[in-house]
Amino acid sequence: MTNKSNKDQAVALIQSYYDAFNAEDMPSFLALLSEDVIHDLNQGKTEIGKAAFADFMAIMVEHYQERISDLIITANEEGTRVAAESIVTGQYLKTQTGLPEAKGQTYSLPVGAFFEIKNDKISRVTSYYNLQSWIEQVSA
Repeated sequence: MTNKSNKDQAVALIQSYYDAFNAEDMPSFLALLSEDVIHDLNQGKTEIGKAAFADFMAIMVEHYQERISDLIITANEEGTRVAAESIVTGQYLKTQTGLPEAKGQTYSLPVGAFFEIKNDKISRVTSYYNLQSWIEQVSA
């Protein structure tokens, strides 16, 4: 068996992150994060810690059902920084405060995400998508 490069290990780690997300396997998903993970929310604040990330994901699961597809992952040679581009398709299940009313609307958006990796764990997640496009899709 050949040893994977740092770059390949980083790509595999992020692939596992998205695989666990798509499988709705939150224990496996959260196990990939460092205890002090930094989570930069799209057009929002920064949260620190695995517990805060778990709370965020609990809200997401309650309000949305989402799947990631068309995933492309790239990493630097050291395996410390990773970028991922994908399409998120979803259904808006329950109204989230400050957002349009949920009526089971579906949506599809391109998403970019950036990761830092330390000690074989994800230590930072920064996600970007076009919130205005999402609002337009669920308001139509």
